Amino acid sequence: MSKRIEGPRWGWIVLTAWGLFAILPIIYFASIALRPRNEIIAPVPIYFPTLTTETWTKIWAEWPIGLYFYNSIVAISGSVFICLVLGVPAAYALARYKFKGNADIGNYILSTKMMAPAAVVVPMFFLFGKLKLIDSVWALMLMYAAMNLSIVVWIVRSYMIDIHPEIEDAARTDGASDLRILWEIIIPMCLPGIITAAVIAAIFAMNEYLFTLIIASKNAYPLSVALANFSGGSDGIIYNAIALVGFLAFFPALLLVILIQNHLSRGLTMGAVKG
Repeated sequence: MSKRIEGPRWGWIVLTAWGLFAILPIIYFASIALRPRNEIIAPVPIYFPTLTTETWTKIWAEWPIGLYFYNSIVAISGSVFICLVLGVPAAYALARYKFKGNADIGNYILSTKMMAPAAVVVPMFFLFGKLKLIDSVWALMLMYAAMNLSIVVWIVRSYMIDIHPEIEDAARTDGASDLRILWEIIIPMCLPGIITAAVIAAIFAMNEYLFTLIIASKNAYPLSVALANFSGGSDGIIYNAIALVGFLAFFPALLLVILIQNHLSRGLTMGAVKG
């Protein structure tokens, strides 16, 4: 009886090689953050650098990185919360209720995401000035929510359309109200789509620069704008500080995506690309 010889699992080999290729820029980015500055600007490449925590100690001692980090977390998480509180009921109304202009309203909501930021940055500045919210985390939170609400509504709506209305009809037969149906039936079934929308809104808010630079100053700077502090002045461009702060801003998003990757992949493939 001949013994079966299994060939190499080429699929795993290819995926492992691709994973290493994808993670190399992150490793290189982290290595720059831990190098001394003289090795970064050396004319001859140094392939085996000296790793040090000097940059970490310096940015915490000379810049309010803790404040910038706090501003980023509060502004981004608050904006995502506002987007979900307003966007999920709006998506349910557009997905289920039939009224005149239903499809047009959905397309209009999505079209607001395509508007050039420069066209509204001045009105937004005067609006927050009238509200006395300039240079505050609340202004960033409301601005991020206004910018990303449309994409949250569109993604969640697309996912809700795929749910059969018969499930809701059965619940109404048992006496459930629309609000109870949304909370106890629709939201649990749409959870992957809602998580996908929340992550995308958080990433868009994290990457926002223009509005943040105009509305906030040093007291409300998030990490995205705080990076500019390391690219000027008498010290010139501090590459290792930029790399370290950029890594601190990037790592929470990476960790979040890894933790919820199952829900995220389901949301992207089942609901967010339909409708």
